[in-house]
Amino acid sequence: MNWLIAPNAFKGSLEADDAADIIQELIQARNKEDIVNTAPIADGGDGTCYLLNQQLGLEKFYARVSDPLGRAVDGFFGYDPITETAYLDVSTVSGIKWLSPSELNPWLSSSFGTGELILEAITKGAKNIVLGLGGSATVDMGTGILAALGIIFLDEEENELSPFSAQFLQKIKRIQINENIPSVTFTCLCDVSNPFFGDKGAIPVFGPQKGLKPEDHSLFVESAKDVYHLFEKVSENAIHDQPSFGAAGGIALGLSAFFPTKMAQGAQFFFEKIGIEKMIANVDVIVTGEGRYDSQSADGKGSFELLQLARKHNKKVWLITSGNEADEAGFDEVIKLANMDFNLPNIKNTAIDNLKIAVIEKLNEKGL
Repeated sequence: MNWLIAPNAFKGSLEADDAADIIQELIQARNKEDIVNTAPIADGGDGTCYLLNQQLGLEKFYARVSDPLGRAVDGFFGYDPITETAYLDVSTVSGIKWLSPSELNPWLSSSFGTGELILEAITKGAKNIVLGLGGSATVDMGTGILAALGIIFLDEEENELSPFSAQFLQKIKRIQINENIPSVTFTCLCDVSNPFFGDKGAIPVFGPQKGLKPEDHSLFVESAKDVYHLFEKVSENAIHDQPSFGAAGGIALGLSAFFPTKMAQGAQFFFEKIGIEKMIANVDVIVTGEGRYDSQSADGKGSFELLQLARKHNKKVWLITSGNEADEAGFDEVIKLANMDFNLPNIKNTAIDNLKIAVIEKLNEKGL
């Protein structure tokens, strides 16, 4: 039998490539004559460009840049010199993973470090930036990235603002465009369809998980609208809010005011880049997975999009997940993981044990 092991990340517990290796080892150990290949997947969420860099075999370049609060951290990007394209995730240096719960603060957290990484990529020759938007700590409308790329933000006294100053968005009263801003295009990958503004926008939906307090909601919306109008005033582009601009706290919205910027559905972009449809056509069974398959999974998540490609080629798909919402989703087999307490220590080890137990039980059930 020919297998393709293509899980997404199990959010909060296990990375996609780690999960793929574990599943591959379990199947190969019991079926030594089978061909078992891996292609861990992503859909625009945290780590999408990390996996793209890995699967495309791109050289990594490292740089010392800023985390969401301005502390020095090591970041990296992958670079394809043939297409002059750099691939990087916002979460690499501007991710929520860098902050403790007490440090979460959208009035202060900035995407500036991601902008520093982008500048490093430009110095290597990049003219195109593919930016994975998942896992950010910010709701700064991309102002941190823009500041790193030469856009100047001024307060009411015409003083230049530091991206890491408190109440940064609220203090912006004027924007200047540096004549030397780089010539670069952006493709932003995401797995959500939320706009930036509105009831389903970035501020009410994602703001609280990034530290926005209920009592600050109205003021934050007002400050964001003021910055949006300043973008409109200085931009040579006709900017407007649109689906997916709510990802990563409005980064694509800010970029679109000054650079050619397009949104891309993360899973589809990822699958096209790694050629996964060709892999699917040559296997018997695809094993995918995610932490919890739910009603949102059909809205562009990796495992659902993989199922659609597999159906096109009449291939069987097994899904590894927790919960019960995948039972009627159309997968040939659903391998259910035990529920976990994510507050427990050693969560990764627990996730590995649960994954092994669930996969072995299914293989036993199928006589494999």
